[in-house]
Amino acid sequence: MAIDEVLRVAPAARPPPGQPDIEYPPNYEKWQARAAKRLAAGGLQTKVPDGFPEQLEGKLVWDGKTLAESYDWTYVLNEKQLAEIDRAVAHFQALQLPLSHVNQETFPLPNLHDPLRDLSRELYSGHGFFVIRGLQVDKYTREENVIIYAGISAHIAPQRGRQDHKYDGKPADVVLAHIKDLSHSDPNNIIGSPAYTTDKQVFHTDSGDIVSLFALETAASGGASKLASTWKVYNEIARTRPDLIHTLSSPWDYEIFEKADKQWTERPLIHLLPAHDDVPQRIALQYGRRYFVGFGALPRSPHIPPITEAQAEALDTLHFTGERFCVNTEFQKGDIQYVNNLAIFHARDGFVDRGEKRRHLLRLWLRDPELAWDTPEVLRSRWAQIYEGIKPEAEVLPLKPFVRSAGNKGR
Repeated sequence: MAIDEVLRVAPAARPPPGQPDIEYPPNYEKWQARAAKRLAAGGLQTKVPDGFPEQLEGKLVWDGKTLAESYDWTYVLNEKQLAEIDRAVAHFQALQLPLSHVNQETFPLPNLHDPLRDLSRELYSGHGFFVIRGLQVDKYTREENVIIYAGISAHIAPQRGRQDHKYDGKPADVVLAHIKDLSHSDPNNIIGSPAYTTDKQVFHTDSGDIVSLFALETAASGGASKLASTWKVYNEIARTRPDLIHTLSSPWDYEIFEKADKQWTERPLIHLLPAHDDVPQRIALQYGRRYFVGFGALPRSPHIPPITEAQAEALDTLHFTGERFCVNTEFQKGDIQYVNNLAIFHARDGFVDRGEKRRHLLRLWLRDPELAWDTPEVLRSRWAQIYEGIKPEAEVLPLKPFVRSAGNKGR
């Protein structure tokens, strides 16, 4: 039996009244049955919405099964570059500044800077992702690994995004998150995100332009990191089920898991970014399945309208089409993965920790103002929450794992 089938750390979230028969773990048979029923009922749109492309083209349209034939996504650091990184660590430490002051100037990489800028362009106008390999994490302290991660990332995308608004019970701009199984150190009844369990994470996006993960340690088994091209998935859905493009591009009631004036917001999952000047037409995807079906200690609120049968089918269609076209990046200890979060969505297999082999990733949400895509109007307030108003004196890069507010009951 597969790891994903036996590892269910978090209890199933209770569905709200009127919710379709759908849970966080996607069920292939239920998806097929729902699709067959809706197709048999008829009356579905046969063309994509006005203005939306019939098919997207470019490097961002790729199939994971054949991608390695044309694209080497692993950038391996050589000895000279590793030595330059060591000098940058020593330079920053000599300044005796807080971690929040790591940037291109305080973490100088005179020779590696240009290759890292090329990699940033790969994110925004190339294949949408890459992996940096070669760092020996056991050579450094936890703080030094954080310095290296923040320092390298500053040359790829200089803006670090806010992932939590409080730390240690106090207001703070938390820009670094730890992705680790905390189901033993924290009771399951406060964990509402699979990021803090060994459970499978289904295909989803994070928030912001770029999501990056740094592997301090990998699991004893399982935990494969999977990426899929949003554009390839869009093309397949547009070709076979254009009615679902209508569903995905219409407003959804998106739950807010933190304290807010309103518990949900209305926005589509797929966004059309029109062409202008020298910028081509683009499609962006932003969603997380748990915001519509719940997870663990955070079930979907009964005060929010339930999702529709069409939306339930669309969620499963995104996931299973992503699985069909995904690539496994073969995450290794010391790897840093960078992903265009608007054009690529990601998933993770369930995993088993054992002894010292306990999966532990660091995460940054990044943005490069020079190369960034246009932010859809409906997402601008969320992007402002992430990227605006962060000050070094309030910025926190925690050295120890904790469950962030949006992953527990800190609403």
